[in-house]
Amino acid sequence: MSRVLVIDDDRTVLRLIERGFEQSDIDVLTALTAEDGVAQVRELAPDVVLLDVLLPGTNGLDVFQQIREIDRRLPVIYITAHGSSDTAIEAMSNGAYDYLMKPLDVSTVRQLVERALDIRRLMRVPVDISAPPAVGQSGDSLVGRSPKMQEVYKAIGRVAPQDVIVLIRGESGTGKELVARAIYQHSPRSDGPFLAVNCAAIPEALLESELFGHEKGSFTGAEQRRIGKFEQCSGGTIFLDEVGDMSPLIQSKVLRVLQEQRFERVGGNTTLQTDVRIIAATNCDLERMVADSEFRGDLYYRLNGFAIQLPALRERGDDLLLLLEHFLHRFRRELGKEVQKISPEALEMLMKYGWPGNVRELQSVLKQSLLQTAGPVIIPDFLPESIHREMALPRVFESREELTSNLQPLVDSRLQAGSTNLYAETVELMERYLITQVLRATAGNQSHAAIILGITRGCLRRKIRTLNIGIHTSIAANWRPMDEDEEETIRA
Repeated sequence: MSRVLVIDDDRTVLRLIERGFEQSDIDVLTALTAEDGVAQVRELAPDVVLLDVLLPGTNGLDVFQQIREIDRRLPVIYITAHGSSDTAIEAMSNGAYDYLMKPLDVSTVRQLVERALDIRRLMRVPVDISAPPAVGQSGDSLVGRSPKMQEVYKAIGRVAPQDVIVLIRGESGTGKELVARAIYQHSPRSDGPFLAVNCAAIPEALLESELFGHEKGSFTGAEQRRIGKFEQCSGGTIFLDEVGDMSPLIQSKVLRVLQEQRFERVGGNTTLQTDVRIIAATNCDLERMVADSEFRGDLYYRLNGFAIQLPALRERGDDLLLLLEHFLHRFRRELGKEVQKISPEALEMLMKYGWPGNVRELQSVLKQSLLQTAGPVIIPDFLPESIHREMALPRVFESREELTSNLQPLVDSRLQAGSTNLYAETVELMERYLITQVLRATAGNQSHAAIILGITRGCLRRKIRTLNIGIHTSIAANWRPMDEDEEETIRA
């Protein structure tokens, strides 16, 4: 159970926060004085601290420094009666997580605490890189003993002690965040903060403020100064996920941080100094994006100083069996299920499946199967519909004639199976063929293919992921090995 410590001399605030977490699995600890609060930090090791700016006989900044001496990675959220509180702003500049304004809104408190707990978990929960992990061990694991994963482990060991930029590459769901955390935890900065930002999940205007902060009044809604992640995380490590989705403006500002460790807040003129290590990740083809003028070449070369390539799950051979065993043990314990194994028929289906979502999809599939399973064995009937649909769909569409010949058997088989989604299944077959052929005609150039198809590049990228179409240097329209003399084609 996670623990949240509230240090405030106002009993009303303490009771409000206690009531706000009554229905959760978060235990709320309270302290009316700074002395009691610091003692609880030392003795009870809470996961998050909510700290009042003004306390009897002292101020929150002094208490914050005492907490930092005990645990530099402990997220501290300030409670202030004024959004422009200089103490709160100074504390965030020195590494506090965020601040809340009175009167407190319970839902806002819960959201901020839950995000802080996620950050705490990223910093504290160890990432084991042994293969395979010990049964029942705590923490997260990079599971696998295939040659490609062994190279990943070696790369982590080589680069973690060096204070250099790292670019982690790989498809979505391959475990890029786990690798970033392993690098952080084995680095000289492991006692400093670790903050993760998903550049694809935040709109451009908000992402700029999230990374660099903003001054009061710099744009509509900027009611007070905000401290950005680069300022807040000085002395620590920032993980920038999906850097290929950054806008040109953000790219230029990130480049300056990489070159000079300097930046300005949005709407500000003061140049700020920071000291952060950047670990970036992407599932994009950055080389192609540079060639298409969609990504800055100078930023790419800065990020690509040391690159780690994560293999797709379909390229990892028998690692799939290790991962199934690992997650089966983990999820049956979490879900309280007595499932002991996977039937040979279900295992054959899982081994043949293409896993476009990689390890993340594997976790989802196994968890869904466990929830459906009524006995001690997972059988094919308990596997998600996506697995059955993939098994029913033909994978080879080399010509129009082959597409036509595959369409009739698909319709007949799905009618016999009592499908209630035949339209979508048939359209998916046609889309896979169409996009495969257009991408082959454009030699894999997604921008050109999107123009031909009359859709946006973002829409095309989503369809490529959804339809399990992989773009590689040498690709084929099925799962067979590539011939050496094959030119760039598309695998569907």
